[in-house]
Amino acid sequence: MAKAVKKKENQGFFKYIKWFWILFATGIFSFALLFLLASWGVFGGMPAYEHLENPKTNLASQIISSDDELLGKFYLDDNRTPISYEELPQNLVDALVATEDARYFKHAGIDARGTLRAFAYLGKKGGASTITQQLSRQLFIGAREKKKTQAILQKAKEWVLATRLEKQYTKEEIIAMYLNIYDFLNNADGIRSAARIYFGKEPIDLKTEESAVLVGMLKNSSYYNPLRREELVLNRRNTVLGQMAKYDYITEQEKDSLQALDMDINFNPENHREGLATYFRMNLQKFMNKWINDNPKPALEDDRDRYNLYLDGLKIYTTIDSRMQANAEEAVKEHMKKLQAEFFHQNTPDRNRTAPFLDLEQFEIDAIMERAMKNSHRWREMKKQGKSENEIRASFKKETEMTVFDWNSDTQEKDTVMTPLDSIRYYKTFLRTAMMSIEPQTGHVKAWVGGLNYKHFQYDNVIQGGRQAGSIFKPFVYAAAIDQLRLSPCDSYPDTQYCIEAEKHGNPEPWCPKNSDGTYSGNMFTLKHALANSVNTVTARLIDMVGPKSVVSIVKNMGIKSEVLEVPSIALGTPDVNVYDIVGAYGAFVNQGVYVKPVMVTRIEDKNGQVLYEYVPETKDVLSKDVAYAMINLMEGVTQGGSGTRLRHSYNKNNTVYKEIITGYPYNLTNPIAGKTGTTQNQSYGWFMGMVPNLVTGVWVGGEDRATHFSSLAYGQGASMALPIWGLYMKKNYANEEIGVSAEEFPKPEDLSIEVDCVKYKEEMQQDIDTEDDLDDLDF
Repeated sequence: MAKAVKKKENQGFFKYIKWFWILFATGIFSFALLFLLASWGVFGGMPAYEHLENPKTNLASQIISSDDELLGKFYLDDNRTPISYEELPQNLVDALVATEDARYFKHAGIDARGTLRAFAYLGKKGGASTITQQLSRQLFIGAREKKKTQAILQKAKEWVLATRLEKQYTKEEIIAMYLNIYDFLNNADGIRSAARIYFGKEPIDLKTEESAVLVGMLKNSSYYNPLRREELVLNRRNTVLGQMAKYDYITEQEKDSLQALDMDINFNPENHREGLATYFRMNLQKFMNKWINDNPKPALEDDRDRYNLYLDGLKIYTTIDSRMQANAEEAVKEHMKKLQAEFFHQNTPDRNRTAPFLDLEQFEIDAIMERAMKNSHRWREMKKQGKSENEIRASFKKETEMTVFDWNSDTQEKDTVMTPLDSIRYYKTFLRTAMMSIEPQTGHVKAWVGGLNYKHFQYDNVIQGGRQAGSIFKPFVYAAAIDQLRLSPCDSYPDTQYCIEAEKHGNPEPWCPKNSDGTYSGNMFTLKHALANSVNTVTARLIDMVGPKSVVSIVKNMGIKSEVLEVPSIALGTPDVNVYDIVGAYGAFVNQGVYVKPVMVTRIEDKNGQVLYEYVPETKDVLSKDVAYAMINLMEGVTQGGSGTRLRHSYNKNNTVYKEIITGYPYNLTNPIAGKTGTTQNQSYGWFMGMVPNLVTGVWVGGEDRATHFSSLAYGQGASMALPIWGLYMKKNYANEEIGVSAEEFPKPEDLSIEVDCVKYKEEMQQDIDTEDDLDDLDF
């Protein structure tokens, strides 16, 4: 009986054992089947192996300067630039592994110990996702599912993909891919953008505590946003540092000292309206769009037949020198802020000014404002929406909260309330500017500043539209005269009234131009003195001698694309030109008579480094070496005894803003400089063209409308409005010897056939006169 009971008990025990193994085997089989089905794509498509080899991510195109600095990027949603594992600092890798996956280098994509812990404690002691699993989810799966069933199926897919990734890539490559693909918020897509945006540096330069901040954000960048939740992010950073100490990547003492540091976020937003060379980048965008349209991709490269500037990760190598660009932008800001302060002072309402317009009747002001209103973005957008004209006009008179440009703010912005119509008038009070530098021998554009602030003034004054040239046009007249008549800078002409016949001028009356002060000195002036001091009568005489047609021919050959009429009045600078064209034209004077078309891009590569485009210079011989050098000699007179001599002087630090602008900043430049100032009618626009042997720079300053101007020539001339920017810019360039701006003499052609030494020229002329007198005495 006892045996029967015992046998029955044993049968019951083995029954339980049997069912345990059946259930265990079923679990194992189900578990294996789950992953097998996931790998077959039953729970949703799985990426093909070729996609694992080349996972697609949107890559921003990079804009690279001539000194190998990143100027900016072109992107839509993803500001991503991938970097290799070798470009990551070790402290970043250590922080990542210590915080996210301590056994990363020991498992094959799935951490069994972590998985068992997660099951045992239901995730309360941390999850089980490895770095490889997190990468697979971001690359191919997407956001976590909230429903439990879907979440389990998603996890199965993650595991399968993680093991495949581990077979396809090295551990180092997976870490680089993971950090490159993560969205750190605030346009910081990937670790390179994150390092630059949050700390203003490349990833390799990150300090341990900075790396800890970025690794801490990997948990949830929206939640751990350093711009909004500083204390929360600081605590998270310290947690990461604690993990690094726990796994012996840093010592306890290092952890304590690092945790005591402030977070020190150095926010550098990367977007299309901020950063260095914004105007240049926007013009470059137009160049790239045209190039992309003209250059389809090779057949079968991918599913798009054209390159995408925002997704394909192109590398655009530009001619811009980031150091010179920064110097240019600083010089513009430094001078324009002071000049604007004086302009505001002269045009305040209590001085009975119709700011910003001088000498206009109310109906003229109304016409300007009406035109500006109809050309505004607001008007166009409301028109598209089908709003009536009355509704649109009413909206311009309704007070609105807005952020406007302000020189007196550290951010150059202020929040205010005003009507859109008042904001139009407010912006018209600001003087605008443009400057561009090129290397004349290559045409490489080294600096490009199209305005005061791209976010608020998006019109690029370097290349858009044209402004009256004023006296900077006169060198073309002198060049034509020297070229055709073989004149010397030492030849002299009288400063007396000179009239050009009506039939030559195309007007009913003869054209008799006066000098800027309305007088004639009656003195004899050399060409060098006449150009240096912008003597109108001498310039009029020269264009009458050679004819307007020859001047226009030279101008066109030197790259001026705007319309230039064949009339004598062009001698005084009536044509409109833009900074881009005029700087290129002046480059031919420095480059021994050879015009080189300005260039912005030297090379374009795809994301793999394959060269897609290389620049071929466009050149044209327009003047002989002798004529070009004679012109440089003429324009050196501008800075030796003309309107540009203030470049040679300093000023007393106790001077007022007025004296700083009028007498100049502390330039004290002693090197050879050729230049030309330009001032237009009514003191509306001021120009300065400055040249040294390897750099030609043009600067323009003026209002949006010609009606915006200074009331006196003291402020409203090129030497006060534009020249100071050039002087400040060059001082900054010379302060950095690595930039390599020349301070040498302009190269002189061998066997120069045009005499530029006026002392020697006078002696030779006297000898010729003496010889002629002797010949007159002979009896033939």
